[in-house]
Amino acid sequence: MRGTISRHAPEAWIPVGAGVLWLWWAASFGVVGFVFSLVPGCLLLSSGMSTLLWPGDMRIPQFTALGGLIGIGFAVPVFTVAGPGTGCVLVLLSALSWLTSALTSLRQEPLVEEVPPPRPSARLAAKVAMDDALLASLAITAPLPEPEDHERLIAEVEQALELYRERGWLDKPESYHIRPPALEDPEIRPARVARVPYEHLRFESGYEPPQDLPARERWLSRLPNRTAHAWVLRHRDRPRPWLVCIHGYQMGHPAVDLRAFRARGLHRKLGLNVVLPVLPFHGPRRVGWRSGDGYITGDYLDLLHAEGQAMWDLRRILSWIRSQGAPAIGVYGLSLGGYNTALLAALEEDLTCAVAGIPATDFTRLTWRHGPRLLIRHAERLGIVRDDIQRLLSVVSPLVLRPRIPHSARYIFGGTADRLIPADQVHDLWLHWGRPRVAWFQGSHLSFQWEPQVRSLLEEAFERLRSTAEAAH
Repeated sequence: MRGTISRHAPEAWIPVGAGVLWLWWAASFGVVGFVFSLVPGCLLLSSGMSTLLWPGDMRIPQFTALGGLIGIGFAVPVFTVAGPGTGCVLVLLSALSWLTSALTSLRQEPLVEEVPPPRPSARLAAKVAMDDALLASLAITAPLPEPEDHERLIAEVEQALELYRERGWLDKPESYHIRPPALEDPEIRPARVARVPYEHLRFESGYEPPQDLPARERWLSRLPNRTAHAWVLRHRDRPRPWLVCIHGYQMGHPAVDLRAFRARGLHRKLGLNVVLPVLPFHGPRRVGWRSGDGYITGDYLDLLHAEGQAMWDLRRILSWIRSQGAPAIGVYGLSLGGYNTALLAALEEDLTCAVAGIPATDFTRLTWRHGPRLLIRHAERLGIVRDDIQRLLSVVSPLVLRPRIPHSARYIFGGTADRLIPADQVHDLWLHWGRPRVAWFQGSHLSFQWEPQVRSLLEEAFERLRSTAEAAH
């Protein structure tokens, strides 16, 4: 990778000025207006000054983007309270702050060999700024291990590594994943969301972490997570190809999942049977106040068990699909779902295609990139060793297990300016998979649905799925 970090960020003066004006005019907006003005004002002023004083910190422009986005929304009532002149100034400066935060982000993002570099433009800046605003909101609301939990985490990692060595899982990580029993009689009920009919499939997961593994009892105590769920759209006329769509982090609700994958179009226009499984800790399986809480929040044994159960549940669902007479099966995942797609392709060999979209591939690197710096340094001082965590997670790593599906069945797409899953994560999977078909788009994590390169790759993969099914008859 080639570093591009620059000490100078003159664009940071824009959020500084925007923050000053928000705070300067706040007193004239009344009590309620004053309180609301503090949010964009403080975010823009503090993040702008931080960019000038501490260049190179990847988290700072995220809060500039969040402050700008909030400022755009909060400035709308200003038109009524203080007049169009003040309203226009605050909207304009907030929007410019939001966009210029992307310039700072793009400047300090390392470039990756063999990946097209981002081409700066107003359109790309808007995409990057949306990613950054999302990251800032996650940083504010994400549950994290308390400092006093670190000693427990260190002990669990050390104990688990010793057990893994004894059982040979570090040398042969594929042996960690035993084939689950077939799913024979799941509960299936009709359901509807936003006028879209679907079937709600549910069954008892039956997954249990290996005996003597740390955090086993803690994992089994999460009762909602012990029931697996999936949303199904299928045809009844004849055998059709099936597509398994694996959602991303914080998804797992039918309205969100069906929309993100455009499942209705896959079902009606392409004639596919579509199943959208719910990953552990998500949707109706959540154990926190948000979908996904507990999956990737720094508790590595929970992450390990989450991936083990994800593979267990997905393979059980695949067994049920096969029992329906499926002539061809494809898998398509987004972000966290892309990770699970790649891992599933290392365990199942009869998949017609596997599409890893904007895939996470290395949770350890992502933690050290996105995690709070003070919390990470504190954990390192207490004895958390990054390499130990890397070895622990190797048994559920798509960069360690070898893909079992044909090279021509592998598809990947990623954004050149993705701030959540940077290009090096996608590039590493591309290399590990033997440089298969890949689509790089000039966009970010949230923009994939509107990128023509992604549409072209998906059309190619789904056509392979349909033609394989037709050839089977």
